[in-house]
Amino acid sequence: MLTGGLHPPLYRELRRLAASQMASESAGQTIQATELVHEAWIRLYGNDAWQSPQHFLATAARTMRRVLIDRARRKSRDKRGGDRIRVGLPTADAASPEPVDQLLLIDEALGRLEQIDPVRARVVILKFFGDLSNKEVAAELGVTERSVERYWAFAKAWLFREVNQQR
Repeated sequence: MLTGGLHPPLYRELRRLAASQMASESAGQTIQATELVHEAWIRLYGNDAWQSPQHFLATAARTMRRVLIDRARRKSRDKRGGDRIRVGLPTADAASPEPVDQLLLIDEALGRLEQIDPVRARVVILKFFGDLSNKEVAAELGVTERSVERYWAFAKAWLFREVNQQR
């Protein structure tokens, strides 16, 4: 069990958040929700600069996302031979990326969105990875719920276009 002052209600909320993120992962994912919570907590431990419970959960969600992305990159790198020299072969079916590759494409597109529109990128992180409601996102960002709806609609369309262009 985790130590360091993580209260049971907060732990349950983190487990719910991790389970939510794991539901959107590929079936071959080797990490469990509990392990994801623990890895995120290890990365977060010692930082107590959170302004609200929503701020902590948003930070935890972002950290869990980083854990999943790091694992996907490592898995993709290992699957492709790491630092071995590549020898070209005729392409078989390279048109459809595997789920790990899809996650990396989404992460790269989200990184680009963060550079051009940090607010909309934050909405994606809070809603998709943080599993926060529009009301919670609006409170975290200090905007109206209607603004969150508009930002979310724009960000989804933008990310969809970006990911499809990278395929």
